[in-house]
Amino acid sequence: METIKHRTIAVNEINMHAAEKGDGPIVLFLHGFPELWYTWRNQILAMANHGYHAVAPDLRGYGDTDAPPSATSYTCLHVVGDVVALIDSLGVDEVYLVATDWGAMIGWYLCMFRPDKVKAFVCMSVAYCPRMPTMKPVKALTTFFGDDYYICRFQEPGVMEDEIKSYGVEYVLRSILTETRPGPLRLPKSEPFGPKSSNAPQLPSWLSQEDINYNVQKFEQKGFTGPLNYYRALDLNWELTAAWTGIQIKVPVIYVVGDKDLVYTTPGAKTYVHGVGFKKDVPLLQQVVVLEGVGHFLNQEQPQKINEIILDFIKNF
Repeated sequence: METIKHRTIAVNEINMHAAEKGDGPIVLFLHGFPELWYTWRNQILAMANHGYHAVAPDLRGYGDTDAPPSATSYTCLHVVGDVVALIDSLGVDEVYLVATDWGAMIGWYLCMFRPDKVKAFVCMSVAYCPRMPTMKPVKALTTFFGDDYYICRFQEPGVMEDEIKSYGVEYVLRSILTETRPGPLRLPKSEPFGPKSSNAPQLPSWLSQEDINYNVQKFEQKGFTGPLNYYRALDLNWELTAAWTGIQIKVPVIYVVGDKDLVYTTPGAKTYVHGVGFKKDVPLLQQVVVLEGVGHFLNQEQPQKINEIILDFIKNF
């Protein structure tokens, strides 16, 4: 880990922290919620050892990257602007893209707006979600899954931040990172992360106390408003992307997901991924890989397998 280099890059009117290692073609990693560049620690080392230059930023609002306070500063246009500026700062025209969870959503937007920047996309957990022109996302999610659905619960500024504070950052991170219930994920208004009288969940074999400590330190410093603002900008993203309704994503893609992932097990997800919809929307989709016994944080849970998948895929482009 000490061989990974860190630097701060001025992009899109913010200062972005990035971790990097290696020389060669660039593999750009985008993390999800609630993670940091650190989620890619195993992939960074593997890519560097195989002749690639791995770059993993903290997205805006996270870790050592600036965190504008307003949710209106976290739209798809802002976050893709950050990524494009980061790519340009690296002195290349295009990159191999690897992304998970919210990073995957940003990845889909990047492929939508600037496909010229992406050689190939290794997408994890969150498949493409085509824009539904008849209903805003938050209303649709509330209709389908109820007010306690986690994205709906994240909408009101300050509320979830206060609930997280009442539990403590480590307890909440442990709860989220060890979640194994099938989706849809609901956070009830009474004790959303479980009984406060209980002990924090035990760590799985793939996550050490050292790993948790690093994440806790950064989230205690930065807070959760920035990360939650991505969810609070969902309806604004819907408004801003009206002109892209019905667009196809024309970048080579491999989609990788765990069969226990709460996104994959949410009603409707498997039908879309394995039916005609996904391939219709992403015509250059090369393969769908479902890993047995693996949950939402697959790149941490099965790092060696994920490294193999990335390397086998990107060598073709």
